[in-house]
Amino acid sequence: MPNEATAPTFLFATTPQELATICAAIKEHGEVAVDSEFNALYAYQERVCLIQLAVPGAEYVVDPLADFDLAPLGALMADPAVQKVFHAAQQDVAGLKRDLDFEFSNLFDTMWAARILGWEHLGLAAILKEKFDAHSDKRFQRFNWGKRPLPNKALAYARLDVRYLLRLRDLQAQELRVAGREEEAAEIMAHLTQTPQSSPAYGPASFWRVKGMHELVDRERAVLWELYNWRDQVAMRRDRPPFKVLNDRTLIRLAKLRPRSSRGLRQAGLKSHHISRYGKSLCAAVARGEHGSIPRRRRRPRHSEAAMARYEALRSWRLQTATARGVASDVICSNAALWALAEDNPRTPAALEKIKELGPWRRRTYGEEILQVLQSVSGYR
Repeated sequence: MPNEATAPTFLFATTPQELATICAAIKEHGEVAVDSEFNALYAYQERVCLIQLAVPGAEYVVDPLADFDLAPLGALMADPAVQKVFHAAQQDVAGLKRDLDFEFSNLFDTMWAARILGWEHLGLAAILKEKFDAHSDKRFQRFNWGKRPLPNKALAYARLDVRYLLRLRDLQAQELRVAGREEEAAEIMAHLTQTPQSSPAYGPASFWRVKGMHELVDRERAVLWELYNWRDQVAMRRDRPPFKVLNDRTLIRLAKLRPRSSRGLRQAGLKSHHISRYGKSLCAAVARGEHGSIPRRRRRPRHSEAAMARYEALRSWRLQTATARGVASDVICSNAALWALAEDNPRTPAALEKIKELGPWRRRTYGEEILQVLQSVSGYR
């Protein structure tokens, strides 16, 4: 490890030549700490705006908004000979796959390691404070990472997210070995590399996620549909998150009151600048909803009573197992795995192997208990 008194070298890469220097250092060390920053609070469709990297003695920031090819870095992310160390990798992996077409192998996630070990703190800032007495600047938690040029203080904040990850990995790897949890961690982290790319946060498919939807009757929901799509188009045109046009609470209020004039919009609580800018188009959206078709949510197939009983029994077993170990329930088994088990109802170890949501370690560790739980449920056959 580099001497604590020696500041790491730093490079902000915006050219192919600078990226080549970084990739050579990563290959030499065979490991790299990775983090990324997005602009979700400032754009209609978020994108990765910064990639932070660290190897022993050096820290790097790569600018994915600069006009150069990041394929060499992508090749290292996919290289099994190089370990990539993240904290809470899922969002980073999903976003990097979506925006840069990266693939991943040999990943270590320090948040998941903390969960497997039953640590009290899981957030990176809290862990860094506890383990390394490192403090982050909270002023940059909601920073616009799409902004250029980036202030030096913002870059310093971003670099802190990778500065200690390799050392933290070393601490956790030792604890995992002592606890006999290395194989469990490896199985979970291998699964993280298969995280699908991020799907769009907005658009018509997200309509049913509007907060307060359950409060509406059919015609109000039809009005909300028109308001939602109006907001989506405005947000897309202005390249802003929809909630910065009008928030969900305001849309729900408009759907209930269905105003048709500026006066009605004021009574619904809209501010003068909103009425001036959007009043006419908002009233038109309400009018369309008054006569439009009522949106119906496609219902997922219902689980049978037997499957529900098996799921509840498995969930109870998982909670007891997690509590005894001092970890969260999904460390033992994911909800997806529980539903797969409840639906398929395997009766033998061989049948259990067909449940793709369970890896070899979980099947070997919990398989016999899972089969006993399934067999104990009334209506098993």
